[in-house]
Amino acid sequence: MLKVIIRFLLILLPYSLIAKDFIPIWPDQKMPNSKGMKLERIENNERITQVSTPGIYTFFPSIEENNHSAVLILPSGGYHHLTYILSGTQLAKWFNTFGVNAFVLIYRLPTCPDLLERCVGPLQNAQRAMRIIRANAVEWNIDPEKIGVMGASSGGHLASTLGTHIEDVSSINDSLDQYPFAPKFMILISPVISMGKYTHRGILNNLLGENPSQAMMNQYSNELQAKDNTCPAFIVHAADDHAVNPMNSILFYQALLEFNIPASLHIFPQGDHKIGLMNNPGSTDLWPELCKLWLKEMGIIK
Repeated sequence: MLKVIIRFLLILLPYSLIAKDFIPIWPDQKMPNSKGMKLERIENNERITQVSTPGIYTFFPSIEENNHSAVLILPSGGYHHLTYILSGTQLAKWFNTFGVNAFVLIYRLPTCPDLLERCVGPLQNAQRAMRIIRANAVEWNIDPEKIGVMGASSGGHLASTLGTHIEDVSSINDSLDQYPFAPKFMILISPVISMGKYTHRGILNNLLGENPSQAMMNQYSNELQAKDNTCPAFIVHAADDHAVNPMNSILFYQALLEFNIPASLHIFPQGDHKIGLMNNPGSTDLWPELCKLWLKEMGIIK
């Protein structure tokens, strides 16, 4: 009998650990922009196509290695699904190796049937997640001035939206409203930036719908939203990217330069739309080390 109990506890243990590492970002009955639908999480092949409970997975380095900085990671997936392992948890573990606290956001997709307004749903989740990290900064031993955001592809669009849009769309009149949501740095990998000439049509349609107005496309073309208080950015793209035109990164870099925002742009010859942490072709494999050096240069890590 004792062996059966022990075996049962061992089976449950991984699930309890996962539960402790996941923090829902909205209190019950207070999620904004919601029709009040009860949705189930839909996931296939490590891709989430429907989110039931928006929240953050937490990844902390050891106490000795913690350098008091943090990054909120926004998974990619074309605003259609969340590739939360490949462009989420793997990146989080990498950040932990050099002392950066990392958080992977499971955000509501604009295709979610529960949303009243599709385009603002992901940004609401990202703003709220940043506020949660800042609200817990003391407990987690994080410097509130060293919290940034990272995203690839559509996650890069959401990250640059969080970094350039100043309108508060996530307040719900609770204690977290007092905390700022703006990141202090951006790391963008093969990002979609523009909703104009160089956009990814599928991402545009998923975020804004089939026939958005020009005003709406301008609002979510983040090269048009840069300001003199926009945070520094590290940007990586491949010249041969056949999915997201590298002009997206170039336009954003130019916009940051106009406002004298520190930015580092790296367009490598190869990599297509598959730039990852390792096994990249040629010089593209240098980007993770360049990113670490840039974080040191910006004073984010020691």
